[in-house]
Amino acid sequence: MTLLIVAVCITVLIVLITWARFNPFLAFLVVSIGAGLWLGIPAGSVMASVQKGIGDMLGSLVIIICLGAMLGKLVAESGAAQQIADTLIRTFGQRYLLWAMSLTGFIVGIPLFYNVGFVLLVPLVFSVVYQTKLPAVYVGIPLLAALSVTHGFLPPHPSPTALVPQFNASMGLTLIYGLIIAIPTILIAGPLFAQTLKKIKSQPLQTFQPKKLEVQQLPGAVNSLLTALLPVLLLLLTTALPWAVNLPATTTNWLRFVGDPAIVMLLSLLIATWSLGTYQGKSLKEIMGFYGDAVKDVALILLVVSGAGALKQVFMDSGVSDAIARSLQGWTINPLVLGWLIAAIIRVCVGSATVAGLTAAGIMAPIIVSTGADPNLMVIAIGAGSLMFSHVNDAGFWMYKEYFNLSIKDTIRSWSLMETLVAVMGLLGVLILNLFI
Repeated sequence: MTLLIVAVCITVLIVLITWARFNPFLAFLVVSIGAGLWLGIPAGSVMASVQKGIGDMLGSLVIIICLGAMLGKLVAESGAAQQIADTLIRTFGQRYLLWAMSLTGFIVGIPLFYNVGFVLLVPLVFSVVYQTKLPAVYVGIPLLAALSVTHGFLPPHPSPTALVPQFNASMGLTLIYGLIIAIPTILIAGPLFAQTLKKIKSQPLQTFQPKKLEVQQLPGAVNSLLTALLPVLLLLLTTALPWAVNLPATTTNWLRFVGDPAIVMLLSLLIATWSLGTYQGKSLKEIMGFYGDAVKDVALILLVVSGAGALKQVFMDSGVSDAIARSLQGWTINPLVLGWLIAAIIRVCVGSATVAGLTAAGIMAPIIVSTGADPNLMVIAIGAGSLMFSHVNDAGFWMYKEYFNLSIKDTIRSWSLMETLVAVMGLLGVLILNLFI
């Protein structure tokens, strides 16, 4: 019955947005409230779940998305985006551009949480798109596939990092196995799959569309690259230093503070305000105008993403994920496949990769002991399953849809299938590696 209710709620959500032309945020509110009542949450507590879901989602994203939009807008308006695109094209050539995007997403995605990496790198994708006139989805999917793989397969991302101690796995071995499986997965779900997406038309957000400037008006290549990638460099530095050097506790605490994604974005934006703004002869008034326009452009994205957070929280508070896990626990199949399957079904129903991974881990932890399954491979199997078929109840689905300005049909055709490819290839990689371990 639980699965039926979830299926009906998701169907109603799709119908409201596509057929009835409801505003997505309004559709999420209506469906979230209805789902909460139908799934047995007390009437007096339904709105508390909705508000908590919205608050938790916005609390972790609003600063990053807004500051990231401001940085992206300045990168576009200053000519830095044009300079970066020119440099990428000169270095790799248009023929190998998709491989360059995959490599960028993979390197940047290892230290960054998915949402942070998305906000930081999507403006770079649009810069390349406007420069090369290639389809936005075709250029963007290889980079986003790499970000997804690192999010689901590799520590220090939340789900794999949390699963390692639960299974008594080795962080180092999990990372090594994850890297081995990640490379072919990225190649297939990224550049190869992107070849099928060339006909999808997309007009990305206007805020990231750079003006075509004369070469002499552009900021320098080093300035453009360093400023645009400064958030990534700061996060890498603050993450690596405590591991590489034995630092005093006070210094470590300050590094933890500076390494917070919101602080990183704020520092990066302040530096960019000078390096791409006032240093290039722009007035503060003009720069602040850019920032105001950027926030207006992402306001709807924030509302839609928060709506997805409300529906996710209702599903969590009503016990949907636990019910699904209990119904699958008794299945007698390969434990690695079972762990993947539990995570995949919870992901499709609930929408959160992290929730799917952690719930599946709680079910599989005792099973590992009795079956002797490799705990490191189990971490990756569950991580892969937790990425399965992202759709309308996942905030990432809506971020991608709104940033790339796509229809739901084209979002499913590109984004959802890419995530499914990542999940399936991850499982195949785990099973193949299991033959040799």
